[in-house]
Parts: sequence; C-alpha cells; structure tokens
Amino acid sequence: MTPPRLLTIAGSDSGGGAGIQADLKTFAAHGGYGMSAVTALTAQNTREVRAVHPAPPDFVAAQIDAVFEDIGVDAVKIGMLADAGLVRAVADRLRVHTRGRSLPIVLDPVMIAKSGAALLADEAVAALLAELVPLATVVTPNLPELARLTGLPVDGEAERRRAAEALAGRGGGNVLAKGGHAEGAEMVDLLYAAGTWHRIAHPRVETLSTHGTGCTLSSAIAARLGRGEELPQAVAGAIAWLQGALAAAFPLGGGHGPVNHLYLMKESA
Repeated sequence: MTPPRLLTIAGSDSGGGAGIQADLKTFAAHGGYGMSAVTALTAQNTREVRAVHPAPPDFVAAQIDAVFEDIGVDAVKIGMLADAGLVRAVADRLRVHTRGRSLPIVLDPVMIAKSGAALLADEAVAALLAELVPLATVVTPNLPELARLTGLPVDGEAERRRAAEALAGRGGGNVLAKGGHAEGAEMVDLLYAAGTWHRIAHPRVETLSTHGTGCTLSSAIAARLGRGEELPQAVAGAIAWLQGALAAAFPLGGGHGPVNHLYLMKESA
C-alpha cells in the first residue's frame, strides 16, 4: 500500500522543532510519506531566530514542480513564506498542479516565531490574502495572526468567531482559529467549516515545550486530510494528537523546547 504523499512548503528550522523538520516528523508519525519544498533557511534554536535566508522564488517553484511531476501529492501543508515573491511563486505552482482536481491544502500563515522574530514581511500579508487564502482548504491562524489578517479584534470568543468568518469569506470557507495565545486553564480552538462552528475545548498542557506547535498541528491536519478524513474529524484528531505530543515532550535547550512528535512510535526491540 502506498502511504499518503504529503508535501510541506515551509522554512527550515536548524533547531529541529518547527518548520519542515517538525512537519516531516509529524507526517511520519501519521504514517505518511513526507516531502518538502524549502522556502527559507533559518538559524534558530529554542531561544531565538538569529538569521533568515529566503530561497529564490524560482527555486522554490522548481522544488514543487519536481515533487508533483514525479511522486505526486495527496495533501499540502504551507508554512513560512517570508516574502511576497515566495507567496506568489507558491500560489502559481499550486494553481497549475491542482487544475482539474481537488487537493487538500492547509495554510498556516506563519508570521512570528515563538521567540518574537518576524517571519513574514508586511508586504507579503496582502499577497497571502489575495493569492493563497483562496486556494486553501483550511487556514490555521493563531490569534495574533487572525487579528493581523483581518484587522479585527480577537479578545473574546465572539470576536474570534467574527474574525474567522471574515477570513473564511476571503477563501475556501474554512478557518481554524487556534486558541493557544488566549489565557486560562482551558484552551478553545474554533473551527469554522462549511458554515458550521465546531468548538474544541481541552485542558491546557502546562509545559515550556511549545516550539513549533503551529507547524506541527497544521501538518497533522494535512496528514489526516491526505489519508481521507473529513475536515472536522482531521482537525479534532490532530488537536488530540498534539495534546499527547505536548504532554510527552522532553526538555531541550534553554527556551521553548520542541514537542515529542514521535511519542506514539514504540522503540524497536
């Protein structure tokens, strides 16, 4: 049996906790075959992003073409894109390769690293809204990203729902407003899918190992969509899986460490 073929289009994290490194671990944990188109190199660890080196847009396009034209793709996760040129290049190639077919595309609008470093140029936000949001099966912003993309307040649950509906109106109609940046012992993720709200509440896992959680969640959703799950099922399952990865995380580094992506995989005898 051929495993789901899963493509991540994202930046590289030298610390291994986020970006394509997190995505490929997540794909493997879900039984998928992971592939990547690297959009940027970053020099980072659990404490900081020291440098960002975006890849040339035509080279990113070439990576995408190479994967689609030979191996094939069952689902796509899009993460860090850095600048408007990369946004447009990715959108162009996805339009070409999805023409005449339905392909799950999960867009994680990565804008700021856990350390606070900016990962998306200001001029790229408009390009993201115009070029990629309309192509996405689901967009997965955290609360600061949701506010920046819509210009609307996200202080309470009612405001988050209005902002998510506004963002859904710009694209495929599906938005997951992640609640990790809100305060409280309970974390609430809000999925707006096909005009219906799904409220997913769960206890907050108290840990400093939260680096790459957004990358990890979006790639888990893509992996589950790639194996045929419906969107609400894929989102709920990905959130439950991430809760386990957070609870099983081990301390690494002096800042926000990574989750344990492979916590369900048994050690070989």
